[in-house]
Amino acid sequence: MARLNRDAIVAIVLLLFCGVFIWASFDIRTPDYGVLKPSTWPQVILGVMTLLCFIYLIQSVKAGSDKELAEPTHEPGLVGFFKHWQNPIKCFVMFFIFLYSLPILGMLIGGVSFVFVLMTLLGGWAPRQLMTHAIISVCAVGSMWSLFTFGLEVMLPEGVIYNPYAN
Repeated sequence: MARLNRDAIVAIVLLLFCGVFIWASFDIRTPDYGVLKPSTWPQVILGVMTLLCFIYLIQSVKAGSDKELAEPTHEPGLVGFFKHWQNPIKCFVMFFIFLYSLPILGMLIGGVSFVFVLMTLLGGWAPRQLMTHAIISVCAVGSMWSLFTFGLEVMLPEGVIYNPYAN
């Protein structure tokens, strides 16, 4: 029998979490009003997550064991740690800046700015890339903002600069 690699173990743990969350979603109280049960969206999202975890498990089992992980992949020490994990660290720092600026910029401007700056930090600064990042940022965040604001009528955080809910 082949040994499972780390990714397969992570996929199994994620599948267990999904199972527990799906089981817990059946305990969500259903009110007497409305047409859509409150547990519908969590169950749909958990279904998609479970499917993706199954795909992750299958790919991990196909990949085989991780013998190459026996040797370190980065320099030792604090500098090596930051070099190895620089992209996730950039993502977390940018996300905290986004959260901090949310009361000022609001969800629409802050979201577009966050996605654009993060894509630029991780993907490059060439003029063609900047245009691609701008288009993706505006389209992705704009469509999500429109869906939540107009389609689902969710009140998203408004900013000082642009307040779509002001009368």
